[in-house]
Amino acid sequence: MSAPAAALTMSDQHREVLLRISRSQVAAHREVVRAAVLLAAADGVGNKTISTRHGVSATTVRLWRKAFEKEGLANWGKVAPGRGRKSTIPAETVARIVELTTKSRPAGATHWSCRSMATEVGVSPATVQRIWSDLGLKPHLVNSFKVSNDPKFTDKVIDVVGLYLNPPEKAVVLCMDEKSQIQALDRTQATLPMIRGRAGTMTHDYKRNGTTTLFAALDVLTGTVIGQCLPRHRHEEFLKFLTTIDREVPTDLQIHLILDNYSTHKHKDVAAWLAKHPRFHLHFTPTSSSWLNQVERWFRDLTDKNLRRGIFGSVPDLIASIESYLAASNANPKPYVWTATAESILAKVARARATLTEVTNQN
Repeated sequence: MSAPAAALTMSDQHREVLLRISRSQVAAHREVVRAAVLLAAADGVGNKTISTRHGVSATTVRLWRKAFEKEGLANWGKVAPGRGRKSTIPAETVARIVELTTKSRPAGATHWSCRSMATEVGVSPATVQRIWSDLGLKPHLVNSFKVSNDPKFTDKVIDVVGLYLNPPEKAVVLCMDEKSQIQALDRTQATLPMIRGRAGTMTHDYKRNGTTTLFAALDVLTGTVIGQCLPRHRHEEFLKFLTTIDREVPTDLQIHLILDNYSTHKHKDVAAWLAKHPRFHLHFTPTSSSWLNQVERWFRDLTDKNLRRGIFGSVPDLIASIESYLAASNANPKPYVWTATAESILAKVARARATLTEVTNQN
C-alpha cells in the first residue's frame, strides 16, 4: 500500500486567493471545486478522501496537485490544448453559414435571422447564434454612411480639422448649427412615474403644440454654448444669432465660425453683414459631413437628456426647458476632444470610395 501524498506546499497569498474562489457564488463550478481540492491537499488530506469528499476522481486530484506544484495559479481557468468540450458542428457547416450570411438573402427578406438560417442549414437557432457571435456577424444590424461628393472635400477637411487641432491665437473657434423644427410635444394622458420593478411610462401618442428652432454655437476650447431659440429658420434669424454671437464674444477676439453649407448661411444679406464685421471668419464643412461639426454632438446630448422624454404644453415651455439645459451645460462645460488628423480622415474616405467603386463595378 503506497504512502499518502505529502501536504501541498502553498503560500499565504495563494491560499487567500483559493479561499476566495472556493467561496465564490459567481465563479465556474469547476473552479470552485478545484480550489477546494487544492486547499484540502494543502491541509494534508489524502487524495482518496479528497476525491470522495468533492466528487472528483483521485486521478483528477493528482493532476490538479501536479499542475499547481508546477505553475501555481499562473494558468488558472485555462483549458489545456486538446482538452475541453469538442465542437460537434462540422467546419463545412460553419463555412456554409458564413457564406450564406455574407453573400445571400433568404427568400422574401432583407437579411437572415437565426431561425431562417437554422432551417436552411439544418442546425439549431442557438448554434447559428453562437457561430455569428464568435465570428462577429450581425445580419440584423446595418450602419448608415454617406461619402461626401463635395469637390472641395479635401480643402474643407484640412481647414476645419486644422482649427480643431491648431486653433489660432487671440481667436475663438465656434461650431455653429441650427436644430430646426423642435416640436413641443405633450402626451395625451398623464405619465406614470418609475417605481421599483417598473420603468416610468408615457403614452405613445402625443399632441403637437408648435415648434421652435435652436441656434447654437459651441466653443471648441471651453465647451460652453451660445444658444438662442427663434421661431423660424431663415437668413433673418441667422443674422439675429450672428448679432448675439458678436455681443457675447469679447471684442478683442477674432471669431472663426464652423458651419454647414445651408443656403441661409450664404445669403447676400449675410454677406453684407459679414463685410461690416471683419472679425467673423466662416469655415464651411463639406456637404454630407455633419460629423465634422462638434456642435452636432452637443445636439445629441440635448435630445437624449432633455427633449426625447420631455413633455411640453406650449412652445414657451419647450424654450424654457431648452434654456434650462443650456444654463446647466454652461455651468459645468465639458469640451469634446478632437483627435483625428486630416490625413487619417482623408485616408479613411479614400478607402470608402475605393470600396464603393469596387462594389459598383461588381454590380
